[in-house]
Amino acid sequence: MGIFIAQRCYMRFIGYILLSISTIFLGFNSEKKTILFYGDSLTAGYGLSKEQAFPAIVERKLNGVNGEVKVINAGLSGETTAGGLNRLSWVLKEPVDIFILELGANDGLRGLPLDQTEKNLQLIIDAVKKENPTVEIVIAGMMVPPNLGKEYTNRFKSIFPKLAKSNNAKLIPFLLDGVAGDETLNLADGIHPNPEGHKIVADNVLKVLETIL
Repeated sequence: MGIFIAQRCYMRFIGYILLSISTIFLGFNSEKKTILFYGDSLTAGYGLSKEQAFPAIVERKLNGVNGEVKVINAGLSGETTAGGLNRLSWVLKEPVDIFILELGANDGLRGLPLDQTEKNLQLIIDAVKKENPTVEIVIAGMMVPPNLGKEYTNRFKSIFPKLAKSNNAKLIPFLLDGVAGDETLNLADGIHPNPEGHKIVADNVLKVLETIL
């Protein structure tokens, strides 16, 4: 009888331990991840509603597959890297788990000095890491039209993988891959994606995000 009681107590103890572990595990998985998209008109969804822009599409797809996430769309049309650096403190008031940096395109289109573009992007990354030491950084790679000259366009393109490597960040090789240059996937200006284009951009982002989540 004593052995039987001891066995029952042991099994209850093991059951309690397993239940505790399961509760802790589920608790960790139930934490809502906050993803902040920090960019220009591409992130903001120029010419579209916020629900049609790729950050909202990413949020819907992730919530349907990998559990709950909270997406913050901090895109601002016309934003340069200098402008993004100046307004950064306003968007870092709450902790974020993943920070997706999509800036630089307007610098390139205006032919701004690339050394300053790279410096501004690095300062943004440094500030985000200082505020959120455990944050995951994702950098969206961009390209500019060839009319600015081969040297400029090549240097511009190289900024993003360089920053990703030096900061141990994830890289989206080219945010507009499969969209840029296709008139059926862009608005009349030929620069900003239409709703169908944003769906493809969202998939480009998800390929990288899913390796983190």
